[in-house]
Amino acid sequence: MKYITTVNGQEFEVEILDEHRVAVNGEVYAVDIAAVSGRPLYSLLANNHSFEGYVYAEEGLWQVLMGGTLYEALVEDEQLRRLRLAGGGGGKERGPFLLKAPMPGLVVAVPVTKGQEVKKGDVLVVLESMKMQNELKSGKDGKVEKVKVEVGQTVDQGQVMISVV
Repeated sequence: MKYITTVNGQEFEVEILDEHRVAVNGEVYAVDIAAVSGRPLYSLLANNHSFEGYVYAEEGLWQVLMGGTLYEALVEDEQLRRLRLAGGGGGKERGPFLLKAPMPGLVVAVPVTKGQEVKKGDVLVVLESMKMQNELKSGKDGKVEKVKVEVGQTVDQGQVMISVV
């Protein structure tokens, strides 16, 4: 099965070859993935390199927090994507970017304010979880529409913290 995966604006062709092999842009990787402790934490072994990340899926959009960086990935079936693009659905701007807490944590900084213009990749919130500070960034250029958190506040996993339009 082939998928087109867009991660932070960069497209990758991903083909699942079998249970332990995937091809990314034609390069084959030996992989093994497992959920850790019934949480949205996953351990990935790819060509003998180990990775850990929190993974959240919602409406075809995946958020992956690895090494303190939040990645947003859109995963589309190759055939369905072709049909969508052929139908003229490729140029539409997705709605607002909703920055959701990828895990429970404590808000230690909110360097933006309502109405502020931001660029894709600008830090919107610094969240501390498991003794690690994570800079959570904007997934698009735009204006901060809502700031729903403040410094010192604890947040739950999946809680919307900021919206950018």
